[in-house]
Amino acid sequence: MDRVLKRLTVTSSKPLDLAALDQLTGGAFNAATSGERSARLREWLLSEPSEVQMHEVYRELSSRDKGAAKILKEKLDDIKRAHGQEALASDWAQKAEQMLQAPRLNIADALAWQRDAAKAGAPLSREPLASLKVRLAEVVKGVEDLQHQVMVQREAAVLLAQRIEVLSTKPLAEALLGQTGLQADVTQWQAQAETLTQNAVWLSVDLKYPAQLDAARTQMQAVWDGFSAALSVATQAQADATAALPPVPVWADEIRRLRGEAVSAAAAPVDAPKAAKPKMDPAQRQAQREQATAAVTEVLEAVEKEVTEGHGKASAGAAAALRAVLKTHGKNLDTALDARVHEALTAAGELEGWQRWRADQLRQELVTKAEALLGADKTPAMGGRKMQENLRQLRESWKQTDQGGLPNHALWKRFDAACNEAYKTVQTWLDQIKQESAAHRAQRVALMEEVKAWTAANAENSDWRGQLRALHQFGERWRNAGHLSEKSFAEMQSQWKALIKAAAARVDAAQKASIERRQAMIAEAKDMSAAPLRVDAVKALQLRWQAEAQAVPLDRKTEQKLWEIFRAPLDEAFQRKGAERQQAETHLSARDRAVIDASKALDAANASGDAVKIRAAMAALDAALRGQAQQAAELANGQAPAANAAAAAPVADAASADASAAESAPAAEPAEAVEGQADADAVEGEATVEPAPAAPVAAPKPAKPVVAVRGDDRPGQKKTEAPAGRDGRRDGRPGDRNARPGDRAGDRSSRPGDRGPRSGERGERFPRGDFADRGERAPRLGDTAFRAQREAMERAEMSLRKLAAQAHGETLTRLMSAWQDRQADALPSAQELGKAVNASARQAWTQAVSTEAKAPAATSLLRLEMAAEVPTPAEHLSERRALQLQLLTQRNQPGPAETWVQDVAQVLSGPHEANTARRLQNVLKNLLRR
Repeated sequence: MDRVLKRLTVTSSKPLDLAALDQLTGGAFNAATSGERSARLREWLLSEPSEVQMHEVYRELSSRDKGAAKILKEKLDDIKRAHGQEALASDWAQKAEQMLQAPRLNIADALAWQRDAAKAGAPLSREPLASLKVRLAEVVKGVEDLQHQVMVQREAAVLLAQRIEVLSTKPLAEALLGQTGLQADVTQWQAQAETLTQNAVWLSVDLKYPAQLDAARTQMQAVWDGFSAALSVATQAQADATAALPPVPVWADEIRRLRGEAVSAAAAPVDAPKAAKPKMDPAQRQAQREQATAAVTEVLEAVEKEVTEGHGKASAGAAAALRAVLKTHGKNLDTALDARVHEALTAAGELEGWQRWRADQLRQELVTKAEALLGADKTPAMGGRKMQENLRQLRESWKQTDQGGLPNHALWKRFDAACNEAYKTVQTWLDQIKQESAAHRAQRVALMEEVKAWTAANAENSDWRGQLRALHQFGERWRNAGHLSEKSFAEMQSQWKALIKAAAARVDAAQKASIERRQAMIAEAKDMSAAPLRVDAVKALQLRWQAEAQAVPLDRKTEQKLWEIFRAPLDEAFQRKGAERQQAETHLSARDRAVIDASKALDAANASGDAVKIRAAMAALDAALRGQAQQAAELANGQAPAANAAAAAPVADAASADASAAESAPAAEPAEAVEGQADADAVEGEATVEPAPAAPVAAPKPAKPVVAVRGDDRPGQKKTEAPAGRDGRRDGRPGDRNARPGDRAGDRSSRPGDRGPRSGERGERFPRGDFADRGERAPRLGDTAFRAQREAMERAEMSLRKLAAQAHGETLTRLMSAWQDRQADALPSAQELGKAVNASARQAWTQAVSTEAKAPAATSLLRLEMAAEVPTPAEHLSERRALQLQLLTQRNQPGPAETWVQDVAQVLSGPHEANTARRLQNVLKNLLRR
């Protein structure tokens, strides 16, 4: 490659070596296609070749492949453009540095630099031009701000002079009082003016501003010195009767009155005879004219410049200076210069007049806004706070307008009067706020006194729950006690916190002690979990926890967290015990499987939707629960079923333990405690059961007959009560729910190892206390089998109810359709209608449907609604009440509940109408279900 570069650096008079260029560009010249040539050139450009090399390659390649040479042309143009921008950036950066280093910066030149540099194409967004642009902008902004501050100082000097002049028209005592404030303001103004002249960019401000500031300083100092001198003379004259009077007329008259002299108009001085003007030498006259022309021309040019630039206030000051010069040199001006002076003064006056007109326009708008704050009947247009804010904004706007032009006293009087009238609303609002604040403060003070009294009254009270409730109520009342100012609220808030802290001190101490006791119980629970489980100790510990929680309440988060920590070791112990119990019940897995299989068969029948199959599956599951299937299988195999019963006797009944624990759990104990209590009962049952010897198999007792009792369902009659006991007696025999505790002992004394009354076995359908009648118990189920049979039975019962409701609805639909079409053969059968409708009743309905429609049976329909106890439409309520009164007068007559079958036949014999059909269907929904 070095040799290739050397060969490329030879003079152009020698012929080009294409092989060297091809090797340099990676084979671009010998590429087969233009695309390959372009690709190889791009790869070569990534190696950043020199500009000379790119020129050589471009010169040779431009005549061979212009498309590929375009890539080199764009790269060379970019390099050329970059060189040009670097040169531009260097030139413009040098210009900017020169302006920044100059002692005086011209703002116009600084602003033109950025504009001209952008037009020239200089890269202002890149360094160093970006930083220079920011520096120039900061200097320009500083100069403009300084010029604005000079204008503000000028206006402040004018206002101070006006204040001094106004104070010289006031009485001497008032002038003496205002002298100190004026002295401070004058001193402050002079210090601010001196600060402006010491600014770093003071030399860069426009030349007119330093002169204006010096003029304002000189004028204000002169006014202040004259005022101070006159005030000093007046003070001496007031103290010494022989002293000279001050030059201020108001003060001189006041001192004359103090001396007892007559106050009268001073005699006008006698005009002295005018002296003859001496004749002036022409040379001297010419010198005066030249001097006047020079003095006036300088000030005149300043006026014309201000007028041309449109500076209203500056032109007014320059015009005033021109008039002052004219007083001295006006008589020595020539005609042309005099005309030019008058033209400049006229233009300055017009500009000043426009400024005054614009200021008056703004003042008029402010006056209109101030007068609009109140309505025509002096009613405020807004609330007190908003009115106060608007008044403050209006007065600030008026001050800013006064700074921009001469004052207008007439508009000021209107504006001030409107603002004062509107401020009455603000004053009323402020008074109301003060009254409310005083009331709120008194309310809070009373509440603090109440808290003090409550603290003293409950010094010995131990009702912590009631005290927490009272403290919470105090806090709510404090938060709702109304608004106070920030200062008052901060002061009272600290006092309130101290009082509440003192009031809650005993409660906090009790809660702290309760937490310590609960921590101790948590430690006991952990110890119990590590040791062999004792159910009685667990129950006692849970009762202690519950008593502690009821006695001393804590906040919800803390109490829940402590309870979870307390419960965790006990739950772990019961889970460990349950796992051991499940291992001990492995010999019952055969019966569990039988129950689970029967439950799955019931689920399959339930999915088929056939009520017959569902009932058969329910019977099979009930048989499996009672152990009949297993017993039959054992008898078929020649085994003794009593062995299984004897083997199952020592096993604890977990489901019964769960149910009894749930019944005995306290109401206030959390749900998690119930589960632990159930496990505790189960463990207790296992601990107290002793193995019993195998007993001979007893013959199953025949089922007791079920005695059906029918009550009198006529209106006004009491329904007959079914007997409470199995034989119709409520004698509290042993084993019955209503038996006394002493009556149960006799039946259980002969059964060693029995655990006492339980709430029911899993899978068994016996009420509590029927152990004497049911013989040997089947072995208890495991948890999985118990849950499977219970859920399957619940789903089956729900499906049967749905099927019954569906069948009932279909029966009613068919009945309504048969009535509408007058087709007797379409009526449902007696079996489908249910046990409430016998064959004779259906025959009557068939005859009613098969005949021609008769007149509507309105009375029968009302009787049916009374029998079914369904509401009657509003338009027929009066008829129903009349029928009820009529039925009350008829003795020994069957009621609507007894004759509803005949009433249905009467309605079916009438015409089918939508309203009547809907009422009949609502009636039959209830009657056919009985």
